[in-house]
Amino acid sequence: MNESQIKTQKFIIKYFTEIMIKGSTAKRQMISQVYNNLVNILSKISNDIKVKKFFDKIEVVCPIEVVVEVRLRLLDTPGIQQILEAIQFDNMNTLDDIKVKVNETMAHEIQGKSFVVRCKRTGTQEFKSTDVEQTVGGYMLAMNDTKGVALKNAEVTINIELVFAQLNIITHKHMGMGGFPIGTQGSILSLMSGGFDSTVASFLAMKRGIKTHFIFFNLGGIAHEIGVKQVAYYLWNKFGSSHRVQFITIPFEDVVTEIFKSVSEPYMGVMLKRLMLQASEKIANDMKIDALVTGESVAQVSSQTLRNLALIDQATSKLVLRPLSMMSKPDIIDIANKIGTSKFAESMPEYCGVISKNPVTHGNYERVASEARRFDYSVLDTAVENAIPVNVDEIDVDISEIGQMEVISDLSSGNYTVIDIRQSADCIETSVETLKIPFYKLKSEFKKLPQDKEYLFYCDKGILSQLHAQFLRDAENYTNIKVYRP
Repeated sequence: MNESQIKTQKFIIKYFTEIMIKGSTAKRQMISQVYNNLVNILSKISNDIKVKKFFDKIEVVCPIEVVVEVRLRLLDTPGIQQILEAIQFDNMNTLDDIKVKVNETMAHEIQGKSFVVRCKRTGTQEFKSTDVEQTVGGYMLAMNDTKGVALKNAEVTINIELVFAQLNIITHKHMGMGGFPIGTQGSILSLMSGGFDSTVASFLAMKRGIKTHFIFFNLGGIAHEIGVKQVAYYLWNKFGSSHRVQFITIPFEDVVTEIFKSVSEPYMGVMLKRLMLQASEKIANDMKIDALVTGESVAQVSSQTLRNLALIDQATSKLVLRPLSMMSKPDIIDIANKIGTSKFAESMPEYCGVISKNPVTHGNYERVASEARRFDYSVLDTAVENAIPVNVDEIDVDISEIGQMEVISDLSSGNYTVIDIRQSADCIETSVETLKIPFYKLKSEFKKLPQDKEYLFYCDKGILSQLHAQFLRDAENYTNIKVYRP
């Protein structure tokens, strides 16, 4: 058949297996949710897309011009187990009608190959499925140059479905992402850093049918915030655009400063995580959300031992879900690669890892209580009061591209002062004047420096230097900052 004659494409959607084994009430609810989600998502592509719901499937018929975009959306929609692409023909009342149309459409697939025809029927016809298979197979064998019919291990399987007098010729099969449809499992607030772990944890929550909002604790200025907003928008747009969700930014720089002021070094990491959960709980209460999700994995870092996770969870009455808790880092990275978030995660700094020096791995309950009593919680309250919410679909990713700061490697090429912004006490040695200002003090301390000099920010990997240099440039209009990479 000439492809230019095909004006529409049909997709037959099979529900996630676990949906079909639910009780009748839960099954109806989930099937309706899959349908509603698809109507919402596909209506943004074209008003000419038609979606029809059945007890065991959903059919989507779209103009041929939008097939690629529709296919991608279906592959990334939770609740779908399998996607069949089909060409639909109506008024196929006889075996002769069927055999001619199948041959016209699929003859090119079986040239020089062994093949078999498989048929499924719905409704009442004057013939059986085996009659269809034998008639169509025999006709195609006679009309084409093939290796013959092979009932087992055929090179090509031609799948057709009859729904009363409607013929559907299956041209492709795809596995969907599975999971439950978003909107059937309530809402959650995901602690998002933009790295591998938090993005994969958010994806797994969405795949399980949970409406996933994002909360971000800003320690790195506007550049870091924009980077995390971009990956949150990506996740929502790809997997969760059937529902509107929020992205909440909490300014946490002053909280970190208070941690360094009042908390003993070994407990800084645990306290930071506790404070993030406490802030998240306040926001979740306002949003009427019952649970939080984090990207923590047992034993991955010092704050994620079982004891320390228990100490962290003491800080909140909310249910804390950790979908990665038993996963290895390679497994997590593999999922990030598959869902497309690794390109974001690779450039995201992990601030939590630089908060503690010689961190405790098996914290003490009484000691944590003592550390918590010394913290000034008015600082946390102020941070929460200054939270900035935005609907994820309103994040303007088009204008959020950030230019890279200039990188200097040769210190003899100018009159520079290097500022080591690492949290650790040690300071890099250079051939020029070198200052030590930890990143969490830059906002307050940099303005005290003489502004007739050029300053180069230094950190281990160059990422924190880029982010904080960009923040001071964009937020405070400093033009005398670059990045030092020896």
